[in-house]
Amino acid sequence: MEQLFTYEILLASRSPRRSALMQELGVPFRVVDTGHAEEQYPGNLKGGAIARYLAVHKSDLYGGVLKEKQILLTADTIVWHDQKELGKPAHRQEAISMISSLSGQTHQVYTGVCLRTRIRRQSFVAVTDVTFAKLDQNEITYYVDRYKPFDKAGAYGIQEWIGYIAVERIVGSYFNVMGLPVQQVYSELKALIDHYADN
Repeated sequence: MEQLFTYEILLASRSPRRSALMQELGVPFRVVDTGHAEEQYPGNLKGGAIARYLAVHKSDLYGGVLKEKQILLTADTIVWHDQKELGKPAHRQEAISMISSLSGQTHQVYTGVCLRTRIRRQSFVAVTDVTFAKLDQNEITYYVDRYKPFDKAGAYGIQEWIGYIAVERIVGSYFNVMGLPVQQVYSELKALIDHYADN
């Protein structure tokens, strides 16, 4: 564990939720910018493969030179339901439609994570199954109008009001649904650093 604290994690994400989770993890990190990454991917990809592809793509966009004890961390979270991705809603009606489609159903949340040093890159995908209770239209419109979840995949944030009233069951990491599977990130960071210590 001590070795991890001698490294600096470069978190390439504008997400305040990911920053908050990294803060709670307690490892040294700072936020960097990779520029705007269009979330486009080959049409043959499904589910977790999409999240992994986007995380690696964000890593490839980083133009800075990594120092010896720096690790670049990029991530992308998608909601997958009925064999399609539910991205960030463009407007109110789309958000309402997305949440309505999740009501009373189980969907998957995938987060792809890419860790890169100056000589090595590895990536992984975490998946969480989320089951929503049946929601009525008043509940859905209340949430959308009050919380305006237009920056969130699938049009919802599990840490917000809707998480309290809608989520019946989750299988997998809760924090993954927030945008970063912190337990797995911690484990993968340690494994990456141990690899260097052994070589």
